Amino acid sequence: MKSLIQNKVFRIVAIADLIQQMGIWIRNIAVLFYVMEQTNNDPVAVSLITVFQLLPIFLFSIVGGTLADRWNPKKTVIAGDLLSSASIAVILICIVSGIWQAAFVATVVSAVVSQFSQPSSAILFKRHIPDAQVGIAIGITQGLMSIFLIVGPMIGTLIYTSLGIHYSMIALMILFASAALIQFALPPSPRDSSETSSSLIRDMREGLVYVLNHRNLTVLAVVMALFGLGIGLIEPLDVYILMERLGLEKESLQWFYALAGIGLLIGGAVAAGSSEWLRSHAKLVMFAGILALAASIAVEVLSRSVVLTGSMRFLVGMIQAFFQIVMNMFMIQWVEEKYVGRTSGILAPIITGGILLGSASSGFIMKSTSLMTAYFVSAAMIAIAALYSLKFKISEASDNPTAAQTADGKRSAL
Repeated sequence: MKSLIQNKVFRIVAIADLIQQMGIWIRNIAVLFYVMEQTNNDPVAVSLITVFQLLPIFLFSIVGGTLADRWNPKKTVIAGDLLSSASIAVILICIVSGIWQAAFVATVVSAVVSQFSQPSSAILFKRHIPDAQVGIAIGITQGLMSIFLIVGPMIGTLIYTSLGIHYSMIALMILFASAALIQFALPPSPRDSSETSSSLIRDMREGLVYVLNHRNLTVLAVVMALFGLGIGLIEPLDVYILMERLGLEKESLQWFYALAGIGLLIGGAVAAGSSEWLRSHAKLVMFAGILALAASIAVEVLSRSVVLTGSMRFLVGMIQAFFQIVMNMFMIQWVEEKYVGRTSGILAPIITGGILLGSASSGFIMKSTSLMTAYFVSAAMIAIAALYSLKFKISEASDNPTAAQTADGKRSAL
């Protein structure tokens, strides 16, 4: 643990991620409340926030991941945060001019930029952190980020309710610029010229072949698609659970986010301390965690108790921590460095596409049927994902070099 804390790259990436998370939560709360006020709480408009956030991920992740494998990761993460800060300034000008729809663009810009910077952060971890410490590193960063899942919505709500959308955007600009400045302290991370000599299309094709020839990655792709569809159906409707089922105001959403953050924090701490156990029981963790999530969604929509609904949010946070840490361990430890960006870029659109499809239809489903119907359909989709995760074979993780060789052989035949 001490050697990990002393790792300069780990410290810088973790601090920059925390600053970015704070900015993201200020953006999320400001855009949500602002759009609800401008549209009189229209569920279709609220669901469009998620759509605008996810559509760029679906469209650009494979390109962003492929380019991340080719570009200098240090320069990529710095440029991404600087671009985010500059773009928010333009969006602020539009909002001041009365174009309230520009608030949607804030989520679009952040989503596009993240498709280049997030794979680059994973590459920095892969390059500078020993494999034995990866699980602990992910657990720590996950735990630190969960703190901002707790305080981020509170701060975002405070800034928005007291100062309004304008100052929320200004705070967002400052945070992204600060993250960029901190990352200037990262060590140089040049790319081997041989890694960028091939064409972009060929690199994308090689990444696809690599995923198709790794059994666990193909199983993961199906699980992600089902999981994403289920989550997408309810993600934009969280605020309506509070208003319709619990009789609370929309501003109360911050406290339920906080409960999920506390669960994420505790789950991350537990997962970080049991990374070896997680590695050998990944299949069990995935199945039990996803199935428990499906059950919690059903309970949440049936509940009219603030305590019970809050308990479900806490449970979801813990489940999410274990699930994310297992997936990140898998990506960083078992995928070759030169394929990290492309693998992420191929898998991300699958879960994002599911969430996008679910989110795009959630408002219409709620209007045409009911909130309860949307949540039960979501729970069913996620339960199916849990069952399919039983096809995951953890033992194949050690066979990654063989899978890579097979992929190389198939690439030569293309």
